[in-house]
Formats: sequence, C-alpha cells, structure tokens
Amino acid sequence: MRQPTAVLDPAAARQPPRLPVMFYPLALLALCLPLIPYVFSVNHYVLNIFMQAATYGVAVLGMTVVLGYTGQINLAQAAFFGLGAYAVALGTVAYNLSFWVALPIGIALAALAGFVLGLTTLRLGGHYLAMITISFQQIFDLVMVNWADVTRGPDGVAGIGRPSLFGYQLTDDRAYLVFCAAVLYLMLFFVWWLPRTRLGRAMRAVRENEMAAEVSGVPTLMIKVIAFTLCAALAGIGGALYAAGFAYVSPDNFNFRVSVDFLTMALLGGAQSPFGSALGTMLLILLPEWLRFLKEIYLAAYGLAVILIMVFMPEGIWGIGKALWQNVSRRVRRPEEAVPERVDALQLDVAVTDASPILHLQNLKKHFGGVKAVDDLDIKVRRGTVHALIGPNGSGKTTTLNVLNGIYMPTGGTVFVDGRDVTHAAPHVRASHGVSRTFQNIRLFPALSVLENVMVGAQRANNPIAPGTASLRARALAALGFVGLAHQANAIVRNLPYGHQRLVEIARALAGHPKLILLDEPAAGLNQTEKQELVGLLKRLRGHGLTIFLIEHDMGLIQQVADHITVLNFGKKIADGTPEEVLRHPEVIKAYLGEAANAAA
Repeated sequence: MRQPTAVLDPAAARQPPRLPVMFYPLALLALCLPLIPYVFSVNHYVLNIFMQAATYGVAVLGMTVVLGYTGQINLAQAAFFGLGAYAVALGTVAYNLSFWVALPIGIALAALAGFVLGLTTLRLGGHYLAMITISFQQIFDLVMVNWADVTRGPDGVAGIGRPSLFGYQLTDDRAYLVFCAAVLYLMLFFVWWLPRTRLGRAMRAVRENEMAAEVSGVPTLMIKVIAFTLCAALAGIGGALYAAGFAYVSPDNFNFRVSVDFLTMALLGGAQSPFGSALGTMLLILLPEWLRFLKEIYLAAYGLAVILIMVFMPEGIWGIGKALWQNVSRRVRRPEEAVPERVDALQLDVAVTDASPILHLQNLKKHFGGVKAVDDLDIKVRRGTVHALIGPNGSGKTTTLNVLNGIYMPTGGTVFVDGRDVTHAAPHVRASHGVSRTFQNIRLFPALSVLENVMVGAQRANNPIAPGTASLRARALAALGFVGLAHQANAIVRNLPYGHQRLVEIARALAGHPKLILLDEPAAGLNQTEKQELVGLLKRLRGHGLTIFLIEHDMGLIQQVADHITVLNFGKKIADGTPEEVLRHPEVIKAYLGEAANAAA
C-alpha cells in the first residue's frame, strides 16, 4: 500500500552476500573428486556398499521430487526401482538386448507406471494416496513372484551383464562404481536445478497450498502427475544401475520394506533437498555397518538411532545443517549493501472498450444438501468498476466467490467471464482467462520467498509477457514494487508481518495481469492506517481499468471505493445498485440491524 519505487531501497536491501547459484553443485563435485583414488583401494565388500548407496541414491532423489517438492506420499518407489531393474535383467539375459537398449525401456516402463499411479491423485490425497501406493507395491510383489514364466519367479534373474562405455567394458567393480557415481551426480544436479524452473516453482506451490496454487493458475493435478512420473523415472534409472551392478535380481530386492527404506532415507537426510536425500541414503546404508560391533542388538540400536534422528530433526539432517550455517553466516559475515535491482513500473492497464459486463452470474445456485447457500443469484459486473458483494455472516458471499472462482461447481446456473462460459472450468483455467483471487484467510506459499510467491502468479497461462524466467522475475518485481514490497523480495514469506503478507497475496494476483480480481475481505486483520492504504491501492487499481469484485464487512471502506453494491441474505439477492441506494434500502437495514432499527429508520 506504499507508493511504488523505481529501484529497491539500498538501505532496506542490506543483507549478507549470497553465494553464487552454482556454488553447491560445484562444491559437491570438488569434495567428490578426491574420493576417486580411495575407490580404487578398498575391498570388494566396501565397493558393494558404495554401489548400493549410489544406485539407491538415484531412486531416493525421486522421493525428493514427489515428496519433498510436491508434498505427495509415495510408498511404491521400490516397485518403480524394480521395473527398471527387471527391464535390464530380462532384456539383457532373456532377450539378448544391449544394456543401452534395455535401459530406456526400463525408464519408460517405470515412468508409465508412475504416470498411471499419479492419475490417482486426481481424486485422492493424504493417507488415501498412501494406501493406493502401498497396494500398487503389493501388486508388483505378487506379479514378480507368481508370473514365473516371464519374471522367473522367486529364483530371480542371474548373469546380468554390465554396459560398455565408449568401447570400454565396465566389468571392473571400481570402474562401474565411478560410472554409477557419475550418473548419481548428474541426477542430483537435475533435481537440484528443478526448483529453479517454472515446473519446480509450481511443484513447491502445490506442496505449500494446493488451493492457492490452483487459483493462481497452476494446473495442480497435472503437476502431481508429472511429479510421480519423474519420481518413477529416477527410480527406474537407479534400478537399472542396480541390476547391472550386482548381476542378480529377485523379488526380495524390491519389496515393501525397500520402499519404506527409500522413504526413510529421504526424510532422514531432508526430503526437500537433493543433497539431504543423498546424505540420508549414505547414512542409512552405512549406519548398520557402523553399529555391527554391538553384535546381537545392533538392529535395535540402528532402529532407535533412526527414530531419534527423525523425531528430533523433523527437517532432516540437511535442514538442521542449513539452519546452523545460516545462523553462523549471519553473525560472522558483515552485511554489505546489495546492488539495487531495477524494478519496472507494473503494466496493469486494461482497456475498457466494451460495454458488456466482464462478469455475469446467471441464475446461479449452490446447494449443500438441503442448505441453499446461493439461491438463483443474478449479478452483472461492469468493466473497470469496483463491485462490492456484502451481507451478514452466512449469507453466501464466500460461497459465491468460490463458485465464481471454480473451487465449487454450481448446482445450477451459468458463470460468464468476458463473454466466455466458464461454469465448469477448473480454477487454473479461469486464471488463464484473467481472473485472479485473494482469500479471507491468507493463502500463500510459506516456505517460498516473497519473489517466488509472486512469480507463481506471474507464470499463469496466457499472461501477456515475454517467455522466460527473466520476464517472470521482472513481472513479479514490478508487482511487488506496485504494492511497495520490492525491498522484501528475497525474504521468506512466513517471516513477514500479517499486513505485508496480505500485500504479497495481492501482488501475486496482480502479477498474472488480470482483467478481473476477486478480493475476499482484504481488510480483515488490518489496522486503520493499513485500511486507508488499502483504499488508496484499490483506487489505483480501478484507475488502471482493472475490475474488482470485492467482499468486505467494513462499510466505511465499501463506501469509499465501491461503484456498485449487491447485497445477499440467506443466499438471495435483496438489493443491487449504487452505494447511496443500497445502504438506504429497508431490506438491507433489516438484514444488518434487525426489525427495530428498520422501524426506527
């Protein structure tokens, strides 16, 4: 609600210098290179442990994508791992295929299974999704054991060959381990890079708040399916490497216990970081070896150690290490003045050239059983105006907004946006037609930065900006500058005060270049000064030709900004007109103040 600034305020933007984006993968590579000579000096048993860690690590990176980034539970990762392994095993042994032919087949089979399983997220989530993935894992186990004509049953597949690389046969365990480590590093780099992409931001938005992501233009169901597909493909790669590395596979290598191990590895190291997942994999494989000196009780000690780490480190070991590093760096480093980043003026202007209503609710109904929350509602909203929807608590205002926005499907009636029938369109489709939304109870993506929150809104389909991350970033910064928060772009949004979070939500809605913005009680929780700043912001938005459909209880604010008011009571429209007409209407006075006040009036 502050006035926009041309550039970030240098005094407000002081922060410790940030490490270059490529620092972490390059630092990891520098740490790994000195280990190569060690690989060529250890015995065969240790090589097998490291080989298992490398191949498992690729599969656990898939858990980072689906669980850490997207927030979806998957307890069938061992099945995907097994599909990749059996494709290489049977392809090279039974069908005499090259490893490099069997490998893409295994990845494709695992990805296809992940895609099909991901489709279950269309209607299921939470513990129901966990049950579905467990069922898939059990079905896979039964098929591998009982379809002996193809899978060779409990006996498994032996004699699996290893690939050749540039004419060099990787038969030596040490050479093959270096190959597996190189693949692990490449996959780790991919998973580390993913959150910095449009897809990765959408995944993290789904994890943080699925409804807000959908309303902001993210096709949440498609994103979850993509996450499952990528997760399964990574498991397929790991399984293929595992089969060639150990030259033998059987159903016991890919049962439900292994899926639980994969999940535990991700949670133990830190599911939201690929480095944490790799760390958790290595630790969970090495921990039993370190505890073998306890002899008979080492398994109990191992289980207890894992439980204690997960209970007292809910963000995983990597999360604790990252927090400690941030605390130390804040104290040790001397804050330096950040170089101001250019913030362009926000292009919001919407040409008002058409006299037709931008929004038309025609005979709209929404019933919950016998309760008629919205009953035969007809509203027309003129372009470039502020149209307020008011009424007592329980009158159906938010339900109307949810139907308009696509969160609820109507029981009857039609919703037209800019002349287009969107009655049965999903929220992200309506966002692509220029409809943005804020919520009464703020719905942001708490673990993302302020800038990333607003970039999610900017990347909705059909946003008239140039393609590319640079354009998204510029649009998001411009939206933040419009509401006066550009200097907070790098802050984590959950650390902001309530009033600033409200501004971030409005900036996210504006970043999508909307024609119509739906505001659900934007003044809720604001003090009087912040409310006056909000009044100024709404008037500025109207001045740019933006149409605002507003729900609000503060009648003082309504009188200052509204061009037109519609009043609901028990789901029905009881008044409609200018503020002067509506606020003197007897039915409105009765609905708000009761019979006695109506008689006095």
